[in-house]
Amino acid sequence: MLPSAAVYRFPWELTSGALHDGDSLRTFGKLVRYDPEESRATLSVHHSSKEHCVTVQTVFVEPFQAIIGAQYVVLGELEDVDGAGPVVRARVLNCVDGANLALLQRAICDHRRFLDERKTTREHTESADNRN
Repeated sequence: MLPSAAVYRFPWELTSGALHDGDSLRTFGKLVRYDPEESRATLSVHHSSKEHCVTVQTVFVEPFQAIIGAQYVVLGELEDVDGAGPVVRARVLNCVDGANLALLQRAICDHRRFLDERKTTREHTESADNRN
């Protein structure tokens, strides 16, 4: 069986507790720190007047040209490291500097709304079929 597709998660959602170890996800942020000796990077994003940071394990994507201050999108699995909080083990780490992140956030919200509507429609259709 194939793993589930990685869905976009906002950086502020990673600490909500709704995700579990091993969940595939995509997220984004500005690279604020990179430590090649520890294979760790930190992405940051501002939301609701608060800064949210995401720790990224980069061992599977090295070597890569880290550009501090550039925007990155990461695809990987979530790990809950004791004491350090959630860490994304990166499978793909792409620089998307110059991308319109406000537009990306809007697209993610629109996609979620579409999937919710489709799920509701499907459940309604299935319940109607079961009654007949």
